[in-house]
Amino acid sequence: MDCGTTLVKYVLFIFNAIVSILGILTIVFGVIVLNNIGMIEHDGQVGFPPQAVLPIGMITLGSIVVFISFLGCCGAIREDVCMTMCYAVLMLILLILQLVIVVLLWTSKDKITNAMDQVIDSAWQREARETGVFEALQKSLKCCGANNFADYAFIGKLPPKSCCPADEACILINSYPGCKKVAAEYISGSSEKAKYFGIGLIAVELVGFIFACCLANNVRNYKRRNAY
Repeated sequence: MDCGTTLVKYVLFIFNAIVSILGILTIVFGVIVLNNIGMIEHDGQVGFPPQAVLPIGMITLGSIVVFISFLGCCGAIREDVCMTMCYAVLMLILLILQLVIVVLLWTSKDKITNAMDQVIDSAWQREARETGVFEALQKSLKCCGANNFADYAFIGKLPPKSCCPADEACILINSYPGCKKVAAEYISGSSEKAKYFGIGLIAVELVGFIFACCLANNVRNYKRRNAY
């Protein structure tokens, strides 16, 4: 096999080994963020709040990337045309899905924010009838009340300790902002980071896709020539 094909083979292998490591790091980061967010109770059901969509998506994407890059490593090192082409097809599908996600993040930020506001409003309405319903959400987002500290006065309750930093007295001057504001800032900041991370990942994976196609084509031609 010529030097060019051998070079492409090892470049593709090293590329996918690095992508596998990045995929694993993405999974680990997603798990850490998800663990920090915690779970909340909503309409009698315990689950993750809407801001958990991003880390769950990162864990899912990281798992897919690790599987596909492992397939690329095996296909490259074994010079297997079928495996390499499967890798290229899966990479192309992943590229398209990531592009769709990036576009949705670019265009649907307001819808995500509105959905989060509805969850907060629903939880706050329950807090007005029951005690402690809003506590998990406040601990998760480090916020206080639906809109601000004063919301507790309107429902005739004292703000809980989760409204303020643990080592300080819980008063208006050192209370956390309202949960709607914090959620909006979180979604805005996270979606911006996710968009640019997604664009970078698409560019990197596009290189892998091109190298995979080149390697599969070169190996196929080499085997065809040797068959005669």
